[in-house]
Amino acid sequence: MTSLGAMQHRQPEESPAPGPARERILDAAHRLMLTVGLSRATTKEIARAAGCSEAALYKHFTGKEELFVRVLVERLPRLNPLLSSLAAEPGRGALEDNLTEIARQAALFYEQSFPIAASLYAETQLKRRHDDAMRHMGAGPHLPIESLAAYLGAERDLGRISPDADTFAAASLLLGACAQRAFAYDTSDAGRPPVDAFAARLARTLLAGIAP
Repeated sequence: MTSLGAMQHRQPEESPAPGPARERILDAAHRLMLTVGLSRATTKEIARAAGCSEAALYKHFTGKEELFVRVLVERLPRLNPLLSSLAAEPGRGALEDNLTEIARQAALFYEQSFPIAASLYAETQLKRRHDDAMRHMGAGPHLPIESLAAYLGAERDLGRISPDADTFAAASLLLGACAQRAFAYDTSDAGRPPVDAFAARLARTLLAGIAP
C-alpha cells in the first residue's frame, strides 16, 4: 500500500553515521511529506526546512526515495523489527497476543504513512519512478506481507497453526485490513476504529480461521 506501507523492508545502502544534520533532514522530510505530500516535498524544500544546503542533504541520502524509506523506518511505528524478531523465535508468547501486537503496529504504521504516500497515486510517472527506486533499494510495501507470511509459516511448522493454513493469504488479510483502516473511515460519523480494540478483534478473527 504505501508505498503505504512501508514498509518495512530491507535497509537501503548504509548512510553516514547519524548526526544532527541527518536528524534535522529526516525531521524536515517527515514534516513536509505529511503536510504537502511526497510528490511536492522536493529535496530543495526539505533541505531548506532542515536549515542546510541541498548538497548537504545528498551527503546523507541518495535522493527523495531513500529519504522516504528512512522516514518510514526511523520515524513511523516499527513494524518490520517486530516481524523479524517474532520470525527469529517462533513459539515465543501466545500466538493471539503476537498477532494482536502485529495488527496494532501495522494499523498505526499505515495510518501514519498513508497521508505521506497518497499523493504518489495521483501522478503516474512519479509513481513509476518511485516504484523503480523501491525495487533498486530492495524496499516496498509487499515486504511486510512476506515477512508476516514467513513468521506464520514458522509457527505452522511448530504446530501452532493449522498445517493446511495459507500463510500468505492470512498475512495479506491481516495487513490489508490494517491498511484499509487507514483511509476507509474518514467520512464515517463514528470515525476510525480505536487501534487496540481493532487489533484484538482482527487477530482473534484471523486466528479462528488458521488455528489447528
